[in-house]
Amino acid sequence: MKTRIDTRFEKLKAEGRPALVTYFMGGDPDFDTSLEVMKALPAAGSDVIELGMPFSDPMADGPAIQAAGLRSLNTGQTLVRTLDLARKFRETDNETPIVMMGYYNPIYIHGVDKFLTEATEAGVDGLIVVDLPPEMDEELCLPAIKAGINFIRLATPTTDDKRLPAVLRNTSGFVYYVSMTGITGTAIADTSKVNTAVQRIKGHTDLPICVGFGVKTAEHARAIGANADGVVVGTAIVNVMADAIKAGKSAGETADAVTALVKELAKGVRESRLAAA
Repeated sequence: MKTRIDTRFEKLKAEGRPALVTYFMGGDPDFDTSLEVMKALPAAGSDVIELGMPFSDPMADGPAIQAAGLRSLNTGQTLVRTLDLARKFRETDNETPIVMMGYYNPIYIHGVDKFLTEATEAGVDGLIVVDLPPEMDEELCLPAIKAGINFIRLATPTTDDKRLPAVLRNTSGFVYYVSMTGITGTAIADTSKVNTAVQRIKGHTDLPICVGFGVKTAEHARAIGANADGVVVGTAIVNVMADAIKAGKSAGETADAVTALVKELAKGVRESRLAAA
């Protein structure tokens, strides 16, 4: 079953450019503001949207995304309301892929079958659940694939050639390569090392490889996009939102601030193959 993610990457391959994948935390700082930000992303140049599911104990998130999750939870955001964000977004955009990203606990509590039914109805195309290893594929990965939702796995600098086949076994949509060991929001790794790792993974799969963790600027996006099939940006967007919130800006002004950053990042991504030529 072809998803919006598959269709989008096929289109981008034909255009000869990588994807810009943008992450934000659902419900940060409140439902209406995050919905306005989400709606603004495609026009600003985002090709795939990662919708963060807030969770009280996020093990892989750096301080900025942890703070965003707490802001979201403190204003009443739940898994159900995060699905509502996707549903509301789909009222005006039926093409941009949505990937929900987070942890298994809220999905487990909600009920896997119920969640997958509601996610499908809401127009969700993929899942990234960072605390479910391949050994637990029967928990969520295989049911998600059966429901027509891509299950996107993380590969890291410590994922060697022995481990990689297990990571890739039931992965679909794209592979998310984490550019460094550690948490989100830290400095980008040496881009030459990242590009070498991307080429190594490409030797094991035909899936697109998207690189994230540490990409903050158009220059980063340009350097990574020269070899990767996609560039993932999260913390930089969350930081722009946090600054707007601290400054007391409205939902529209917050969306405008995010739009300005995403336009710059999109420009870097679109120039990446030109720079490499």
